[in-house]
Amino acid sequence: MRSIRRVIWGVVLLAAAMAIALNSFNIIDFDLFFEGWWTLFIIVPALAGIISDRDKSGAICWFCIGVLLLLCEQNIISWNMIWKIALPLIIAIIGFKMIFSEFRKSKRNRIIREIKIEGGDLQNGVAVFCGTDLNFDNVVFDGANLVAVFGGVDCDLSNAIIDRDCVINVACVFGGIDIKVPDNVKVVSNVSCVFGGIDVNKNDTEAIHTLYIDGVCVFGGMDVN
Repeated sequence: MRSIRRVIWGVVLLAAAMAIALNSFNIIDFDLFFEGWWTLFIIVPALAGIISDRDKSGAICWFCIGVLLLLCEQNIISWNMIWKIALPLIIAIIGFKMIFSEFRKSKRNRIIREIKIEGGDLQNGVAVFCGTDLNFDNVVFDGANLVAVFGGVDCDLSNAIIDRDCVINVACVFGGIDIKVPDNVKVVSNVSCVFGGIDVNKNDTEAIHTLYIDGVCVFGGMDVN
């Protein structure tokens, strides 16, 4: 996911460099600081998120906001019109996300109930203004609750024994969470990001068991490898 974002930014920078060079030699007439140029700092990251993120709802919202702001700056639509368009659009996107999230959460809750019935338990990893390392080498893993607030949590499942579907609940606020997953486990993320992001580099479609990651990431970052 991160490599895709780098490619997108690389293409944008190359395009900008070419436009500046052609403009310098009067081959084209291009104003780098056109009306609303600052909206590109919203549109381009949002576009990268739409292409690379699994949870695209936040990126779609920001992309729509950026495009509407650019249209306003270009006097194509009025500033009064932006709220009439943006507000119902954002509400609709949030509504779709809530509907699909509920289907995923119902499956997650079923797995948690099964774990408790069978005597399993979710491990806890909390890092507040500090760092926490969790290692599950040769340990049967059922699930975990990971919290990182102005800190970092490193959860190593690369050598864990995962013989069933399991769940990790996360809360990442101004922090970072790094999860290492075995090759034979598929990862499904349902993390809601607000000015944050999650990169999932595990998608083994032939895996027998699935790791569901659910929670929030606010001004933080998560990596699943």
